[in-house]
Amino acid sequence: LTSYWRDLAYWDMRYFARERWCKREKERERERERERERERERERERERERERERERREGGMGEREREREREREREREREGERGRERERGRELEREREREREREREREKQRERERERGRERARERERGRERERERERERERERERERERERVSERAGT
Repeated sequence: LTSYWRDLAYWDMRYFARERWCKREKERERERERERERERERERERERERERERERREGGMGEREREREREREREREREGERGRERERGRELEREREREREREREREKQRERERERGRERARERERGRERERERERERERERERERERERVSERAGT
């Protein structure tokens, strides 16, 4: 019985620990979101800065040079985009891995629950078995009692 309560306390503790972990995880997720937002803001700022820089440079340039400059700019932009794409892909992969981990954890939890259920069922079965054994013992006792009464009646007559 004490082990039952110990188990219960343990799983309670695990449950609340998981709750706290989830809260922290959500908080971290929000923090990452804010960080990404700041990053996007910095990116826009750099973009505006490059735009102003280009404006200043293009003041004294011929058409061909301007075109070449724009082409290089677009190339750099595509590079940055590819890097961000890869980063997003990695982030998604990590997220999926965490999800799989949580799923495995839940599966283990369910398995432990089932095991405990089976253990309780076995315990009840043993209890019933003991009860039946006691009942049989009482029945035998009554039988012996009746036998003694019969013998004493025969002796009395």
